[in-house]
Order: sequence, then structure tokens, then C-alpha cells
Amino acid sequence: MTAYDEDRPAGRLRRLAERAGRELEDAPALEILRWAADTFGERLCVTSSMEDAVVAHLAARVFPGVDVVFLDTGYHFPETLGTRDAVEAVMDVRVVTITPRHSVAEQDAAHGPKLHDRDPDRCCALRKVEPLTRGLAGYDAWATGLRRDESPTRAGTPVVGWDARREKVKVAPIARWTQDDVDAYVAEHGVLTNPLLMDGYASVGCAPCTRKVREGEDVRAGRWAGRGKTECGLHE
Repeated sequence: MTAYDEDRPAGRLRRLAERAGRELEDAPALEILRWAADTFGERLCVTSSMEDAVVAHLAARVFPGVDVVFLDTGYHFPETLGTRDAVEAVMDVRVVTITPRHSVAEQDAAHGPKLHDRDPDRCCALRKVEPLTRGLAGYDAWATGLRRDESPTRAGTPVVGWDARREKVKVAPIARWTQDDVDAYVAEHGVLTNPLLMDGYASVGCAPCTRKVREGEDVRAGRWAGRGKTECGLHE
């Protein structure tokens, strides 16, 4: 990277993210989010798949009215859309729903039906990655619910890092939490969760590509089962 690149706003944000990642590694989730809110203000948002509203709830405690960005892929379970609507109704947040450029019907016409079965990476790129990149354009930082214990691909998640693809600061305030920590927080604060989590789903994504997990399976095993795929590309 050239000196000119280092002096660009993105270069300064990247250095800020790297420093904060080191300094906040052992900080509680609320402290990490308080730093993000104080640093970025309205240029910070939370993203949520509406599997649960833990990070949105945490963020609202330090930044009431925070934007919560939700990707409506057109393939969500009704329970997921219901969770989004409930979060918007009862929490002190502003839900911002982002949609793909094309409807499912338009995508079927252009690429053939059930692209998710034939080329799931392409489907995720069209219905998740591009819309999120577009939806984050007005922010300098975004907070996500990634946790290190979810899968080997997430084991190195920093609490504050740099999203090189979008040139944004990426905050993962519960990166060090375990599922037990999440469950305890949900129980203590009565946080909304997706009803599917009580029906055998350990991770909730688009309906065509998500199944219940079997006993002993990894928490992400129900996503794109049998395809050797565990991530949609949002966090790559």
C-alpha cells in the first residue's frame, strides 16, 4: 500500500480499526459498542439476520435509535420476517430493510429457477453480498453478531477489524461470547429470538438453504448442507 493510500480516509479508518481491535480485545461487549457509537455516531449501524436481536439490543443500550440493517433476500422464513417486525415494534432501533436489485421472479427469469440449488455462491452474491454492500454505503462502521465459537472460519474474528471489501470498520462486540453467554443474555433481558431456534434450527438463513441440525452437528451444519459451503460471502 502506498503512502498516498495510507492517507486516504479509508487508510485512516483501517488504522483506527486495527488499533481499536488490539485495545478492545478484552473489553465487554457494551464497552466495544460504546466506543463504536462515540466514534462513529450515526455513521454506525448494526446488521442483523434476525436469528436473534442480541447485538441490536446491546447497541440500543448505548445508542438508542441505532439503525439495524436487515437483508430481505426474498427467501426468508416467515418466522424471520416476523422477528424483524417484532424487533422494530418493541426495541429502540430503526430497522432498515435492504432488498436485492431484482425480485426472485426476475432472478429466475434471468438465471433460471432455483439458482440457490445450482449455484448457491452466485445466488448469495446477488441476494446478500451486493445488497449489503449497497446498504452499507452511508456508514463508516457496522456491527455484527459474529462469534468465534460458531465455526472454524470465524475463529479469528476480531472484536474490531477492517472490512477491506467495503472499506468499513467492522465491529463484532460478542466475538468472544459462547452460545451459553448468548443464552444467558437473552434470558436476563428478554431479548427477541427467532422461533425457529426452538424448533431444531441452530442457525437461520434463507429457507431453501437451511435445515435443522442433528445432535452433535456443528451449529452451521444446517446451512447449505452437503455442499461444502458454510458462509454466504458477507464476511469474507
